[in-house]
Amino acid sequence: MAIQRTFSIIKPDATKRNLTGAIAAKFEAAGLRIVASKRIQMTLAQAETFYGVHSERPFFGELCEFMISEPIVVQVLEGEDAIAKNREVMGATNPADAADGTIRKEFALSIGENSVHGSDAPETAAEEIAFFFSGLELVG
Repeated sequence: MAIQRTFSIIKPDATKRNLTGAIAAKFEAAGLRIVASKRIQMTLAQAETFYGVHSERPFFGELCEFMISEPIVVQVLEGEDAIAKNREVMGATNPADAADGTIRKEFALSIGENSVHGSDAPETAAEEIAFFFSGLELVG
């Protein structure tokens, strides 16, 4: 296995409930290292661009409004097979289907308010990291 970097968002439903530290601890306990992290208030323009792949989907507007409703924490995680590991730690999108001990099983409120986002492939991770972080913000 190779060391990879992946992108993660701690979403508004989780930051509103002060779960940032608990979620970060789950990533770290799984062997992922947080190499960059910042709390931001996403703008509507950022949300529409970031989630542009979903622009034709019926939930697009609601998703964008949700993502700007409270601050979020954007992070770069690093570790062995980080993309798959992050997705495993997050759990299934629907918290009812998520495995015990996963972030979504423990913290998500619903399919929409599911506490975290994570990249699904190396190409996506690279794009998502570059969207929020400059090279100078990424430390080794």
